[in-house]
Amino acid sequence: MPRLHTAPVVFAAALLAGCQAVNTTSGGAVGVDRKQYMFSMLSTEQVNQMYAQSYQQTLSEASQKGVLEKNTAISKRVNAIAQRLIAEVPAFRPDAAQWNWEVNVIDSPELNANCGPGGKIIFYTGLIEKLKLTDDEIAAVMGHEIAHALREHGREAMSKAYGVQMATQIGSAMGVGDGSLQLANMGVQYLMTLPNSRSNENEADLIGLELAARAGYDPNAAISLWQKMGAAGGSAPPEFLSTHPSSSSRTQSLQSTIPKVMPLYQQKKR
Repeated sequence: MPRLHTAPVVFAAALLAGCQAVNTTSGGAVGVDRKQYMFSMLSTEQVNQMYAQSYQQTLSEASQKGVLEKNTAISKRVNAIAQRLIAEVPAFRPDAAQWNWEVNVIDSPELNANCGPGGKIIFYTGLIEKLKLTDDEIAAVMGHEIAHALREHGREAMSKAYGVQMATQIGSAMGVGDGSLQLANMGVQYLMTLPNSRSNENEADLIGLELAARAGYDPNAAISLWQKMGAAGGSAPPEFLSTHPSSSSRTQSLQSTIPKVMPLYQQKKR
């Protein structure tokens, strides 16, 4: 029984060891200022390089299948919106202006889009065509995805995974039983990973909202976007066990933040 009390202490010590508190972006008008804990031996450059290799593999496979959109109307449309958003990233992170940004469109029915570490963007035609997205709504999706990259949420998730691994290794070395390790891992999943994932999604919503507004896209489009996404998603899991906020809480957060970024949009539209 005493070993059960040892596990959380070992786990907490392992998470803190080798981590450093950082804030990857400035707060902006939306005020995102949460401190993030990154594994010090996992650099931004390493994560960007790892993702760049995976990104190129995805593009290569799409090209071989003949589904990589090049110089088509939809790829030109997505690229034009991306360039306007990328021009605004220095407001949150000046060094991101020097990233090797890439924007590609894949012809696929998936309702998906992504901006990986280092500014590697992929949009799937299904998201645009099935939901009949306007340019403002595309900007809302893309701004959200770019925000994940700016905040280095991928590196943050990897840092947490390293923490779990360290806790397991230290716990095994100290003779902590399997039951205790399972308890520690459950603590990671339900008390750390999932709430932080929801927090990350909220940060991406808010920063994405401001990026779109700064680029001259109507921030109100974020509301209609997530309404369309919610309608397309069908029944969703309970928010407590979901890595994404429910559509209602997401909409409430966006609606309360729109007044903060509306002046930026109006200034850009003049």
